[in-house]
Amino acid sequence: MNNSEIQIQFPRPGNWQEFTLTPIYRDAGGYRPPARFNQDDIPADQAPAMEAVVAALVGLAEPWLAVQVWARLKEFYAPEEDDPMRTVEAVDLTVEAVNPHGGRRVFTARDYPAFILTDLAAVAFFNFFTTPTNNNIIK
Repeated sequence: MNNSEIQIQFPRPGNWQEFTLTPIYRDAGGYRPPARFNQDDIPADQAPAMEAVVAALVGLAEPWLAVQVWARLKEFYAPEEDDPMRTVEAVDLTVEAVNPHGGRRVFTARDYPAFILTDLAAVAFFNFFTTPTNNNIIK
């Protein structure tokens, strides 16, 4: 795996259409200065994967609302009858959430299994923003 991650901030918790996405990854020269994208910068072909992230966040129990998400590419054990040692790449979300009383809490896939996105589009989305060959799209 790699040490890349995507950070997503929601300035108004509960308003999932407004966000700032910051990919952090290492290129040939080391870790590059962070680029920032907002909802209008996401390419149309990548929008469904971002919607999958939002769908996972909507599942947070009331009254918690996500303010920040860390997405990391991980390899998960996913055995099958024919291949008991099978693993699969997936995007693992860690979510910082707030409640109306000022409380803050971090949720992981242990709290919400839906925070493990095994969909190929989610992995492609992660790679799109954290692969140095996509520098032409990085601002």
